[in-house]
Amino acid sequence: MNYYMAVLKNYAGFEGRARRSEFWYFTLINFVISTVLSAIGGAIGFEMIGSIYFLAVLVPSIAVAIRRMHDIGKSGWFMLIPIYNIILAATEGEQGENEYGSDPKA
Repeated sequence: MNYYMAVLKNYAGFEGRARRSEFWYFTLINFVISTVLSAIGGAIGFEMIGSIYFLAVLVPSIAVAIRRMHDIGKSGWFMLIPIYNIILAATEGEQGENEYGSDPKA
């Protein structure tokens, strides 16, 4: 949950690097919350609740994805390449400093 809150606090931070754990925990918690909200919305007859949540976390989702690409030394644009972006997101980040900032593991 700490990673989820850290991403939300760095709402529109496209600079720097994000560790694998930060990206994947945010993705997992985001998926769970989205699923629960969609189920609740379906039960109460207000299906838009899932869409509202999606719009609320759209910018932080893009920001953490771009920072994840920066951690492996790639441009944020690599998130637009299907399937390859998942492979890159699962790849260990570069050790030490790279052109996008210092190592978040250190």
